[in-house]
Amino acid sequence: MKIAAIQMVSSPDVAQNLVRARALLAEAAGQGAVLAALPEYFCLMGFEDTDKLAVAEAPGDMNAATAPIQKMLSDAARDLGLWIIGGTLPLTTATPGRVRNACCVFAPDGRQAARYDKMHLFRYDNGREQYDEGRVLEAGDTPVTVQVGPDLNLRVALSICYDLRFPELFRSLAAADLLSVPSAFTYTTGEAHWELLLRARAVENQAYVIAPAQGGRHENGRRTWGHTMIVDPWGVVLACLPEGEGVISAVIDPARLAQVRQQLPALRHRVL
Repeated sequence: MKIAAIQMVSSPDVAQNLVRARALLAEAAGQGAVLAALPEYFCLMGFEDTDKLAVAEAPGDMNAATAPIQKMLSDAARDLGLWIIGGTLPLTTATPGRVRNACCVFAPDGRQAARYDKMHLFRYDNGREQYDEGRVLEAGDTPVTVQVGPDLNLRVALSICYDLRFPELFRSLAAADLLSVPSAFTYTTGEAHWELLLRARAVENQAYVIAPAQGGRHENGRRTWGHTMIVDPWGVVLACLPEGEGVISAVIDPARLAQVRQQLPALRHRVL
C-alpha cells in the first residue's frame, strides 16, 4: 500500500492554503497513493495564535460557507479516492477563547472516519524565543486509532507534533501499523530532535511512521524545520523532503512489519 506525506509552507490565507493542499493531494493520488497525509496547520499559519479563533469550524460541519476546511478535505477524499489524514485544523469548543487542534481522517467516500485532538500542548522558552500553545488551545484527552485501506487492514495511530516527545502515548496505541505525526516543528527543535524522535518511535513500536511537516519560511516570520519523513519499523528513513512544498511517498509492506516483529519480538517482551 503506497502512502504519501505532504510538506507545505502555509500562509495566513486559508483559501490559498486550501488550493495548495488540494493540488498536492491530487499529486499524491497521481503517484498512486492510497493514503495521503497533510501537515499540522496546513490550513493556516497565522500572524498571531489567536488567528485560529477566527477560522475555527464547528466539528462535523461540511458546509462550504461555514466550514471550508472540512469541506475541502471531504471533497478531496471522495473526488480523488484517497484516505486523507487531514493534518490539523482548529475546531470550536464550549470554552470561550479556546479551540481544539484536531486531526480529522477522511475516507474515500468523503465521510469523516476519525478525529484526534492534540493532547500535549507545546511550550518553549530558550531566552530568545517563547511560545505557548495553551494560550489558545484546549488539550484533547483521548488517544485514537483508525483502520484504513481498501480492506480496512491498516491500523493507524494518530498524534500531532509535540505528542512525538511522549512515548507513553504511542505505547498506549501499541500494535498500530502506522504512526501518523503531522507537525510544524520549530527550526531549532527540529534540527536537534525531529529525525531522532521519529526513528525512535518507529523502532520502539515496530511500526511505520508518516510525518508530514511544515517546512520553510512563512509569511508570519516563522521558520519551520520541514524534513517530512516516512520511516520503516526498523528505523530506516524511506523518504525525506528537507524543505519547501512537495510530496514524498513509500510503500507499507505487511511482510516487512511481520519480519521485524518476528525477528525481534520486543512488543511481546514488554513487562510494564
